[in-house]
Amino acid sequence: MTDTQYQYIDGEWIEGDSDDEMTVRNPAVPDDPLATFPRADREQARNAVNVATEASETWEETTPDERDSLLYDVADLIDDNVDELAQTLTKEEGKAISSSRGEVSRAAEIFRFFASYARTATGETIPSSDPDTFTYTIREPLGTVALVTPWNFPIATPSWKLATALVTGNTVVFKPSSQTPMIAKRLVELLELAGIPDGVVNLVVGSGSTVGDELTMNDGIDGVSFTGSTGVGRQIAQAAADRGIPIQTEMGGKNPQVVLPDADIEDAADAAIGGAFGLTGQACTATSRLIAHEDVVDELTDAVVERAESLSIGPGMDDPDMGPAVSEEQDETNFDYIDIAKEEGATLLTGGTRPDGLESGYYIEPTVFTDVTSDMRIAQEEVFGPVLSIMEASDFDGAIKMANDVEFGLSSSVFTADMASARRFANAIEAGVVKINGTTTGSQIQMPFGGMKASSSETQKEMGQTAYEFYTHEKAVYRTDP
Repeated sequence: MTDTQYQYIDGEWIEGDSDDEMTVRNPAVPDDPLATFPRADREQARNAVNVATEASETWEETTPDERDSLLYDVADLIDDNVDELAQTLTKEEGKAISSSRGEVSRAAEIFRFFASYARTATGETIPSSDPDTFTYTIREPLGTVALVTPWNFPIATPSWKLATALVTGNTVVFKPSSQTPMIAKRLVELLELAGIPDGVVNLVVGSGSTVGDELTMNDGIDGVSFTGSTGVGRQIAQAAADRGIPIQTEMGGKNPQVVLPDADIEDAADAAIGGAFGLTGQACTATSRLIAHEDVVDELTDAVVERAESLSIGPGMDDPDMGPAVSEEQDETNFDYIDIAKEEGATLLTGGTRPDGLESGYYIEPTVFTDVTSDMRIAQEEVFGPVLSIMEASDFDGAIKMANDVEFGLSSSVFTADMASARRFANAIEAGVVKINGTTTGSQIQMPFGGMKASSSETQKEMGQTAYEFYTHEKAVYRTDP
């Protein structure tokens, strides 16, 4: 019998109560559904919040060694199930199996990293202006938090939200993307196996208009962490602001890679290919604009096109360079933007069509445009697919202006041999992540991650110390002994 119990509330796996069914498809073979089950309804989401709130006080009182022990156990369980988890991820999301294995292993690393915060994260002692008063700060959990996660990193992103929320003493209601509920369920099953108490972690799989709206508006939710589109993120941020609760959003990007005349062109081309076409371009930090100085633009363009045309495409389980788009909707979006770019006058250099022999899945060739200007939609709007725009700049200042001339500000990169130029770039670029001689994609757990402008609510970032701070209240304590 097909598993239809995708809701986990108060330690029990149950079916959704909605009349609306959800079907999970393999984007490599979309006509062969992987799972069909009823979505959660608003009442179930409300119940998940209630039980999480009830469990909050008990979980907050757990000791640091109890929390870190549980998180380390989750990490070990993830490691023990890497291959099975990676196959689940690839089947429902589409990425190459080697990338899925890497993401699963990263999830284990994330749980171990944040487990260490249970014993080491502290407040501060601060010198007092009164010699009879001792002043210090302490941090306490928010209470119950809602975690809303995307489909493109469906185990890594939930892991860094879950691990940080739990280690700081919060209870959780977790809403994954409707595209990737299977890997979300497996992650919660491992938390259950590790011994997470009933009510501390709750999983609700449903639509944003019902489950998502309930989690945003419910008075029992004390904080929201969201990763997804800019439009939805802004709505959630506004709702959180109206309620006066902490909000953390990581949203869209239109990330530039700038290449200056003294750059290593081969390295720059490799980075552009990895950034634009790795993960089928389905990353918020993907390279979507390659801004090259006029002295090297032709050489760089040739190198990029040659590499793009050599990439292998196919089902994720075959471990190609590039798998399918995640869904029919994303597939249509990719081709719509290719048509828009042509209509606006961009020149298609390679790609832009469905590969021969792969008509049944959501496949697209790696696509490169040139003659792209900043006023074109292809240079302004997030495609979230393997479409790269090459743009030409006459000097450093022009390249910076072009790079900043978008509403987004997530990730960026510059290729140069001159560290003075690198410093100028780091200071001038409007982006939360800056890479020097590296691709726009990728991040390290100990570093803060998030953007500027329309890429973030610009409150507190994810990962590193800033993540710990987001999930906690800070109290200032004045102690005067009698």
